[in-house]
Amino acid sequence: MTYDFAPLFRTAIGFDRLAQVMDTAARNTGTSSYPPYDIAKTGSDSYALTMAVAGFGPDDIELVVQDGTLIVSGRVNTPQDEGEVLHRGIARRAFERRFALADHVEVTGADMTNGLLRISVRQIVPEALKPRRIPVNVGQPTQRVQHDTVPAVPNHTTVVEPDAQQNEPVPTAA
Repeated sequence: MTYDFAPLFRTAIGFDRLAQVMDTAARNTGTSSYPPYDIAKTGSDSYALTMAVAGFGPDDIELVVQDGTLIVSGRVNTPQDEGEVLHRGIARRAFERRFALADHVEVTGADMTNGLLRISVRQIVPEALKPRRIPVNVGQPTQRVQHDTVPAVPNHTTVVEPDAQQNEPVPTAA
């Protein structure tokens, strides 16, 4: 399935990556649901990605940020000798999950507790992109100069129109 974002881009600037993210999301609709995960907003600019990774240790998990994508992968290196397994309900298969990161989003840390991998993510907006107020300068009224009445001599007097509030005579050329 392909989406046409051309109407949106007519009045938007700098959203080139949006089409790429949407295409990636549309292609990943048939991906596995393993391992399960939650994404929570923990603050105005921070998020937490929590993945259930039972059976994996910290050395079995790899986190990589590449080209605006967080890649979380897990591989169990050595199978544990548990004897004859009558039922296997704990999945220990290898996995790879990809999460698209918005612009100016960075992974700030990860920890594992009780089989849950928690990845902290924070959006850091650069100073140049933060809203800023632009002052409007208020200038003094300027006097209009009539350039066509200026004599072409080195020592000359400029003719200046009087202000509406003053009733002084207009100086003339000498």
